[in-house]
Amino acid sequence: MSDHRPEHQGYVVAVDQGTTSTRCILFDHAGRLVAVAQREHRQHYPRPGWVEHDAAEIWRNVARLVPQAMAQVEATPADVVAVGITNQRETVVAWDRRTGDPVGPAVVWQDTRTADLVEELSDAAGGADRFTDVCGLPLTTYFSGPRLGWMLRADAGLRRRAEAGEVLFGTMDSWLVWNLTGGPDGGRHVTDVTNASRTMLMDLTTLDYSPQMLEVFGVPRRCLPRIVPSSQVYGRARAVVPGAVIGAALGDQQAALFGQTCFSPGDAKCTYGTGSFLLMNTGAEITRSSHGLLTTVAHQVAGEPPVYALEGSIAVTGALVQWLRDNLGLISTAPEVETLARTVPDNGGCYFVPAFSGLFAPHWRAEARGLLIGLTGYVTKGHIARAALESTAWQTREVVEAMDADSGLRLSSLRVDGGMTSNNLLMQTVADVLDAPVVRPMVSETVSLGAAYSAGLAVGFWPDREALRRRWHRAGQWTPAMGPESRDRGWEDWQEAVRRTFGWIRH
Repeated sequence: MSDHRPEHQGYVVAVDQGTTSTRCILFDHAGRLVAVAQREHRQHYPRPGWVEHDAAEIWRNVARLVPQAMAQVEATPADVVAVGITNQRETVVAWDRRTGDPVGPAVVWQDTRTADLVEELSDAAGGADRFTDVCGLPLTTYFSGPRLGWMLRADAGLRRRAEAGEVLFGTMDSWLVWNLTGGPDGGRHVTDVTNASRTMLMDLTTLDYSPQMLEVFGVPRRCLPRIVPSSQVYGRARAVVPGAVIGAALGDQQAALFGQTCFSPGDAKCTYGTGSFLLMNTGAEITRSSHGLLTTVAHQVAGEPPVYALEGSIAVTGALVQWLRDNLGLISTAPEVETLARTVPDNGGCYFVPAFSGLFAPHWRAEARGLLIGLTGYVTKGHIARAALESTAWQTREVVEAMDADSGLRLSSLRVDGGMTSNNLLMQTVADVLDAPVVRPMVSETVSLGAAYSAGLAVGFWPDREALRRRWHRAGQWTPAMGPESRDRGWEDWQEAVRRTFGWIRH
């Protein structure tokens, strides 16, 4: 399908269905953000460790937000060349095929109710990594396959209905595409390869469900969505934007990688938020990690082989700044951390490892706890603020070193997005400790932009990836300014500080 239009005609609609809110953003042919509408949804915590959403509420929000955003530029459905969807990953919803109603709450990616199931499966030979050869993922509560397995174990009636094909399962991309394309009246039940690669149910090589993994989690294949490329025409909308082409779906972090135009092997981006996610494009080859990273699908354009990525997640980055503000009262607003850190020229010899709930990539040490070390009478709150910012930079380096070792690629520069990128001292520190340039784009909404780019590509609104690269513009760049001796000494001190967090919680 091709739809080459003059520059001023038409918009791509990106629906970003996130963990706390849903946003609808319109982009024009130049890749400029021209309209945005946003709405939060309720978080439900019925028991300790349980996190749920109301999928019907989320769908109602999408149905309101898209027309609101379109109204800002007086766009009609005829002006929408394509719709792209990006979503919170690993959150699972089950719904009735006939009525379209959810059969229970959506179980959110943060939810840990599957801990016993994960532990039971991890006790077998091979431990938590026993399935990584198939799906690229370790056994943890993070992924959606164990969630589906738990739901089917917990409710015998749901299992019977799933086996009979009366109930459909999917991640949020599937739920939205199904509803947009007709719901009970002919809705398309699909999921894209990036979301499927986070279920533990997909074989990374075949890009289809693994019979072994379906059996392990006890999930009937007939209730699952068909796995399709991330950039492809899925069908036309019958609701919200009637007639508009649904052209893409990607998990949020993969969408950010696409929006940052990281299309070549070795290209990497880091999204700095409450926690941080670093993804590196590893090309058409599957790169297995021996350094604590996840192997995942970066994207797939229809008719082309998939592109893979390595992913490293850091649990606490922006959350540490919030902790300094809310728990210690060192600052009254998050941006003040930079001002406070700039009152001193260095960290005064102190290091802050924010292992508040263990350490994520590349260590995966659940028993580690936070540590502030190197304290002397000389240290002030300015030094602590600086050490807190430096912890985000050193944690970034840990993940980058693991990626370089796994992929054999050398990071040449890091593209960044997310709220923390407004902190210039932090970005300079990241460039210093990585010894590589750090680059921030003009459009900070890279998740939505990735969904829009992918959808526009599917309908020929943009002809190819090179056209997308030309639309990516740099807003800021930080180049390394630290000497090698200081960098090496700081890196050694950081690694020693991290080692001292291990083994704090003893069972």
